[in-house]
Amino acid sequence: MLVRNCAGGVVFFKDKVLLLQNEKGEWVLPKGVIRNGDPSNIVALNRVREEAGVAAEIVSTAGRTSYEFFSVTRQRPVCNKITWYIMKSPDDKYQINKEEKFTTGGFYDLQEAMNLITYSQDKALLNLSYQKYKELA
Repeated sequence: MLVRNCAGGVVFFKDKVLLLQNEKGEWVLPKGVIRNGDPSNIVALNRVREEAGVAAEIVSTAGRTSYEFFSVTRQRPVCNKITWYIMKSPDDKYQINKEEKFTTGGFYDLQEAMNLITYSQDKALLNLSYQKYKELA
């Protein structure tokens, strides 16, 4: 199994959170693979900027998740281990990067985001991250 270390951001602007919809129709949080030994916090910030055009800042760690899938292109199972960061955006402006294979996205209020998010562990991550974000605000 190919194991990939990744990093991502749970990005808030006030009481809204940034979500992206990928080419498979899944609603996800921005994240990416860590390469060349780059620090996970830098990778997370870069992915948020590259995927959604948001210049966020990290306010705290959020935790870790992992998931496994079969990669058709690699013809082998893959495990992504993601380190998450709670981030805040200075505004609710965004620019979805279609070249990164995202179709839409934006900042959504918490209840709408919980309804949109595809994966249950991302919902749990969002819920915990929002509680921590509010405590830090």
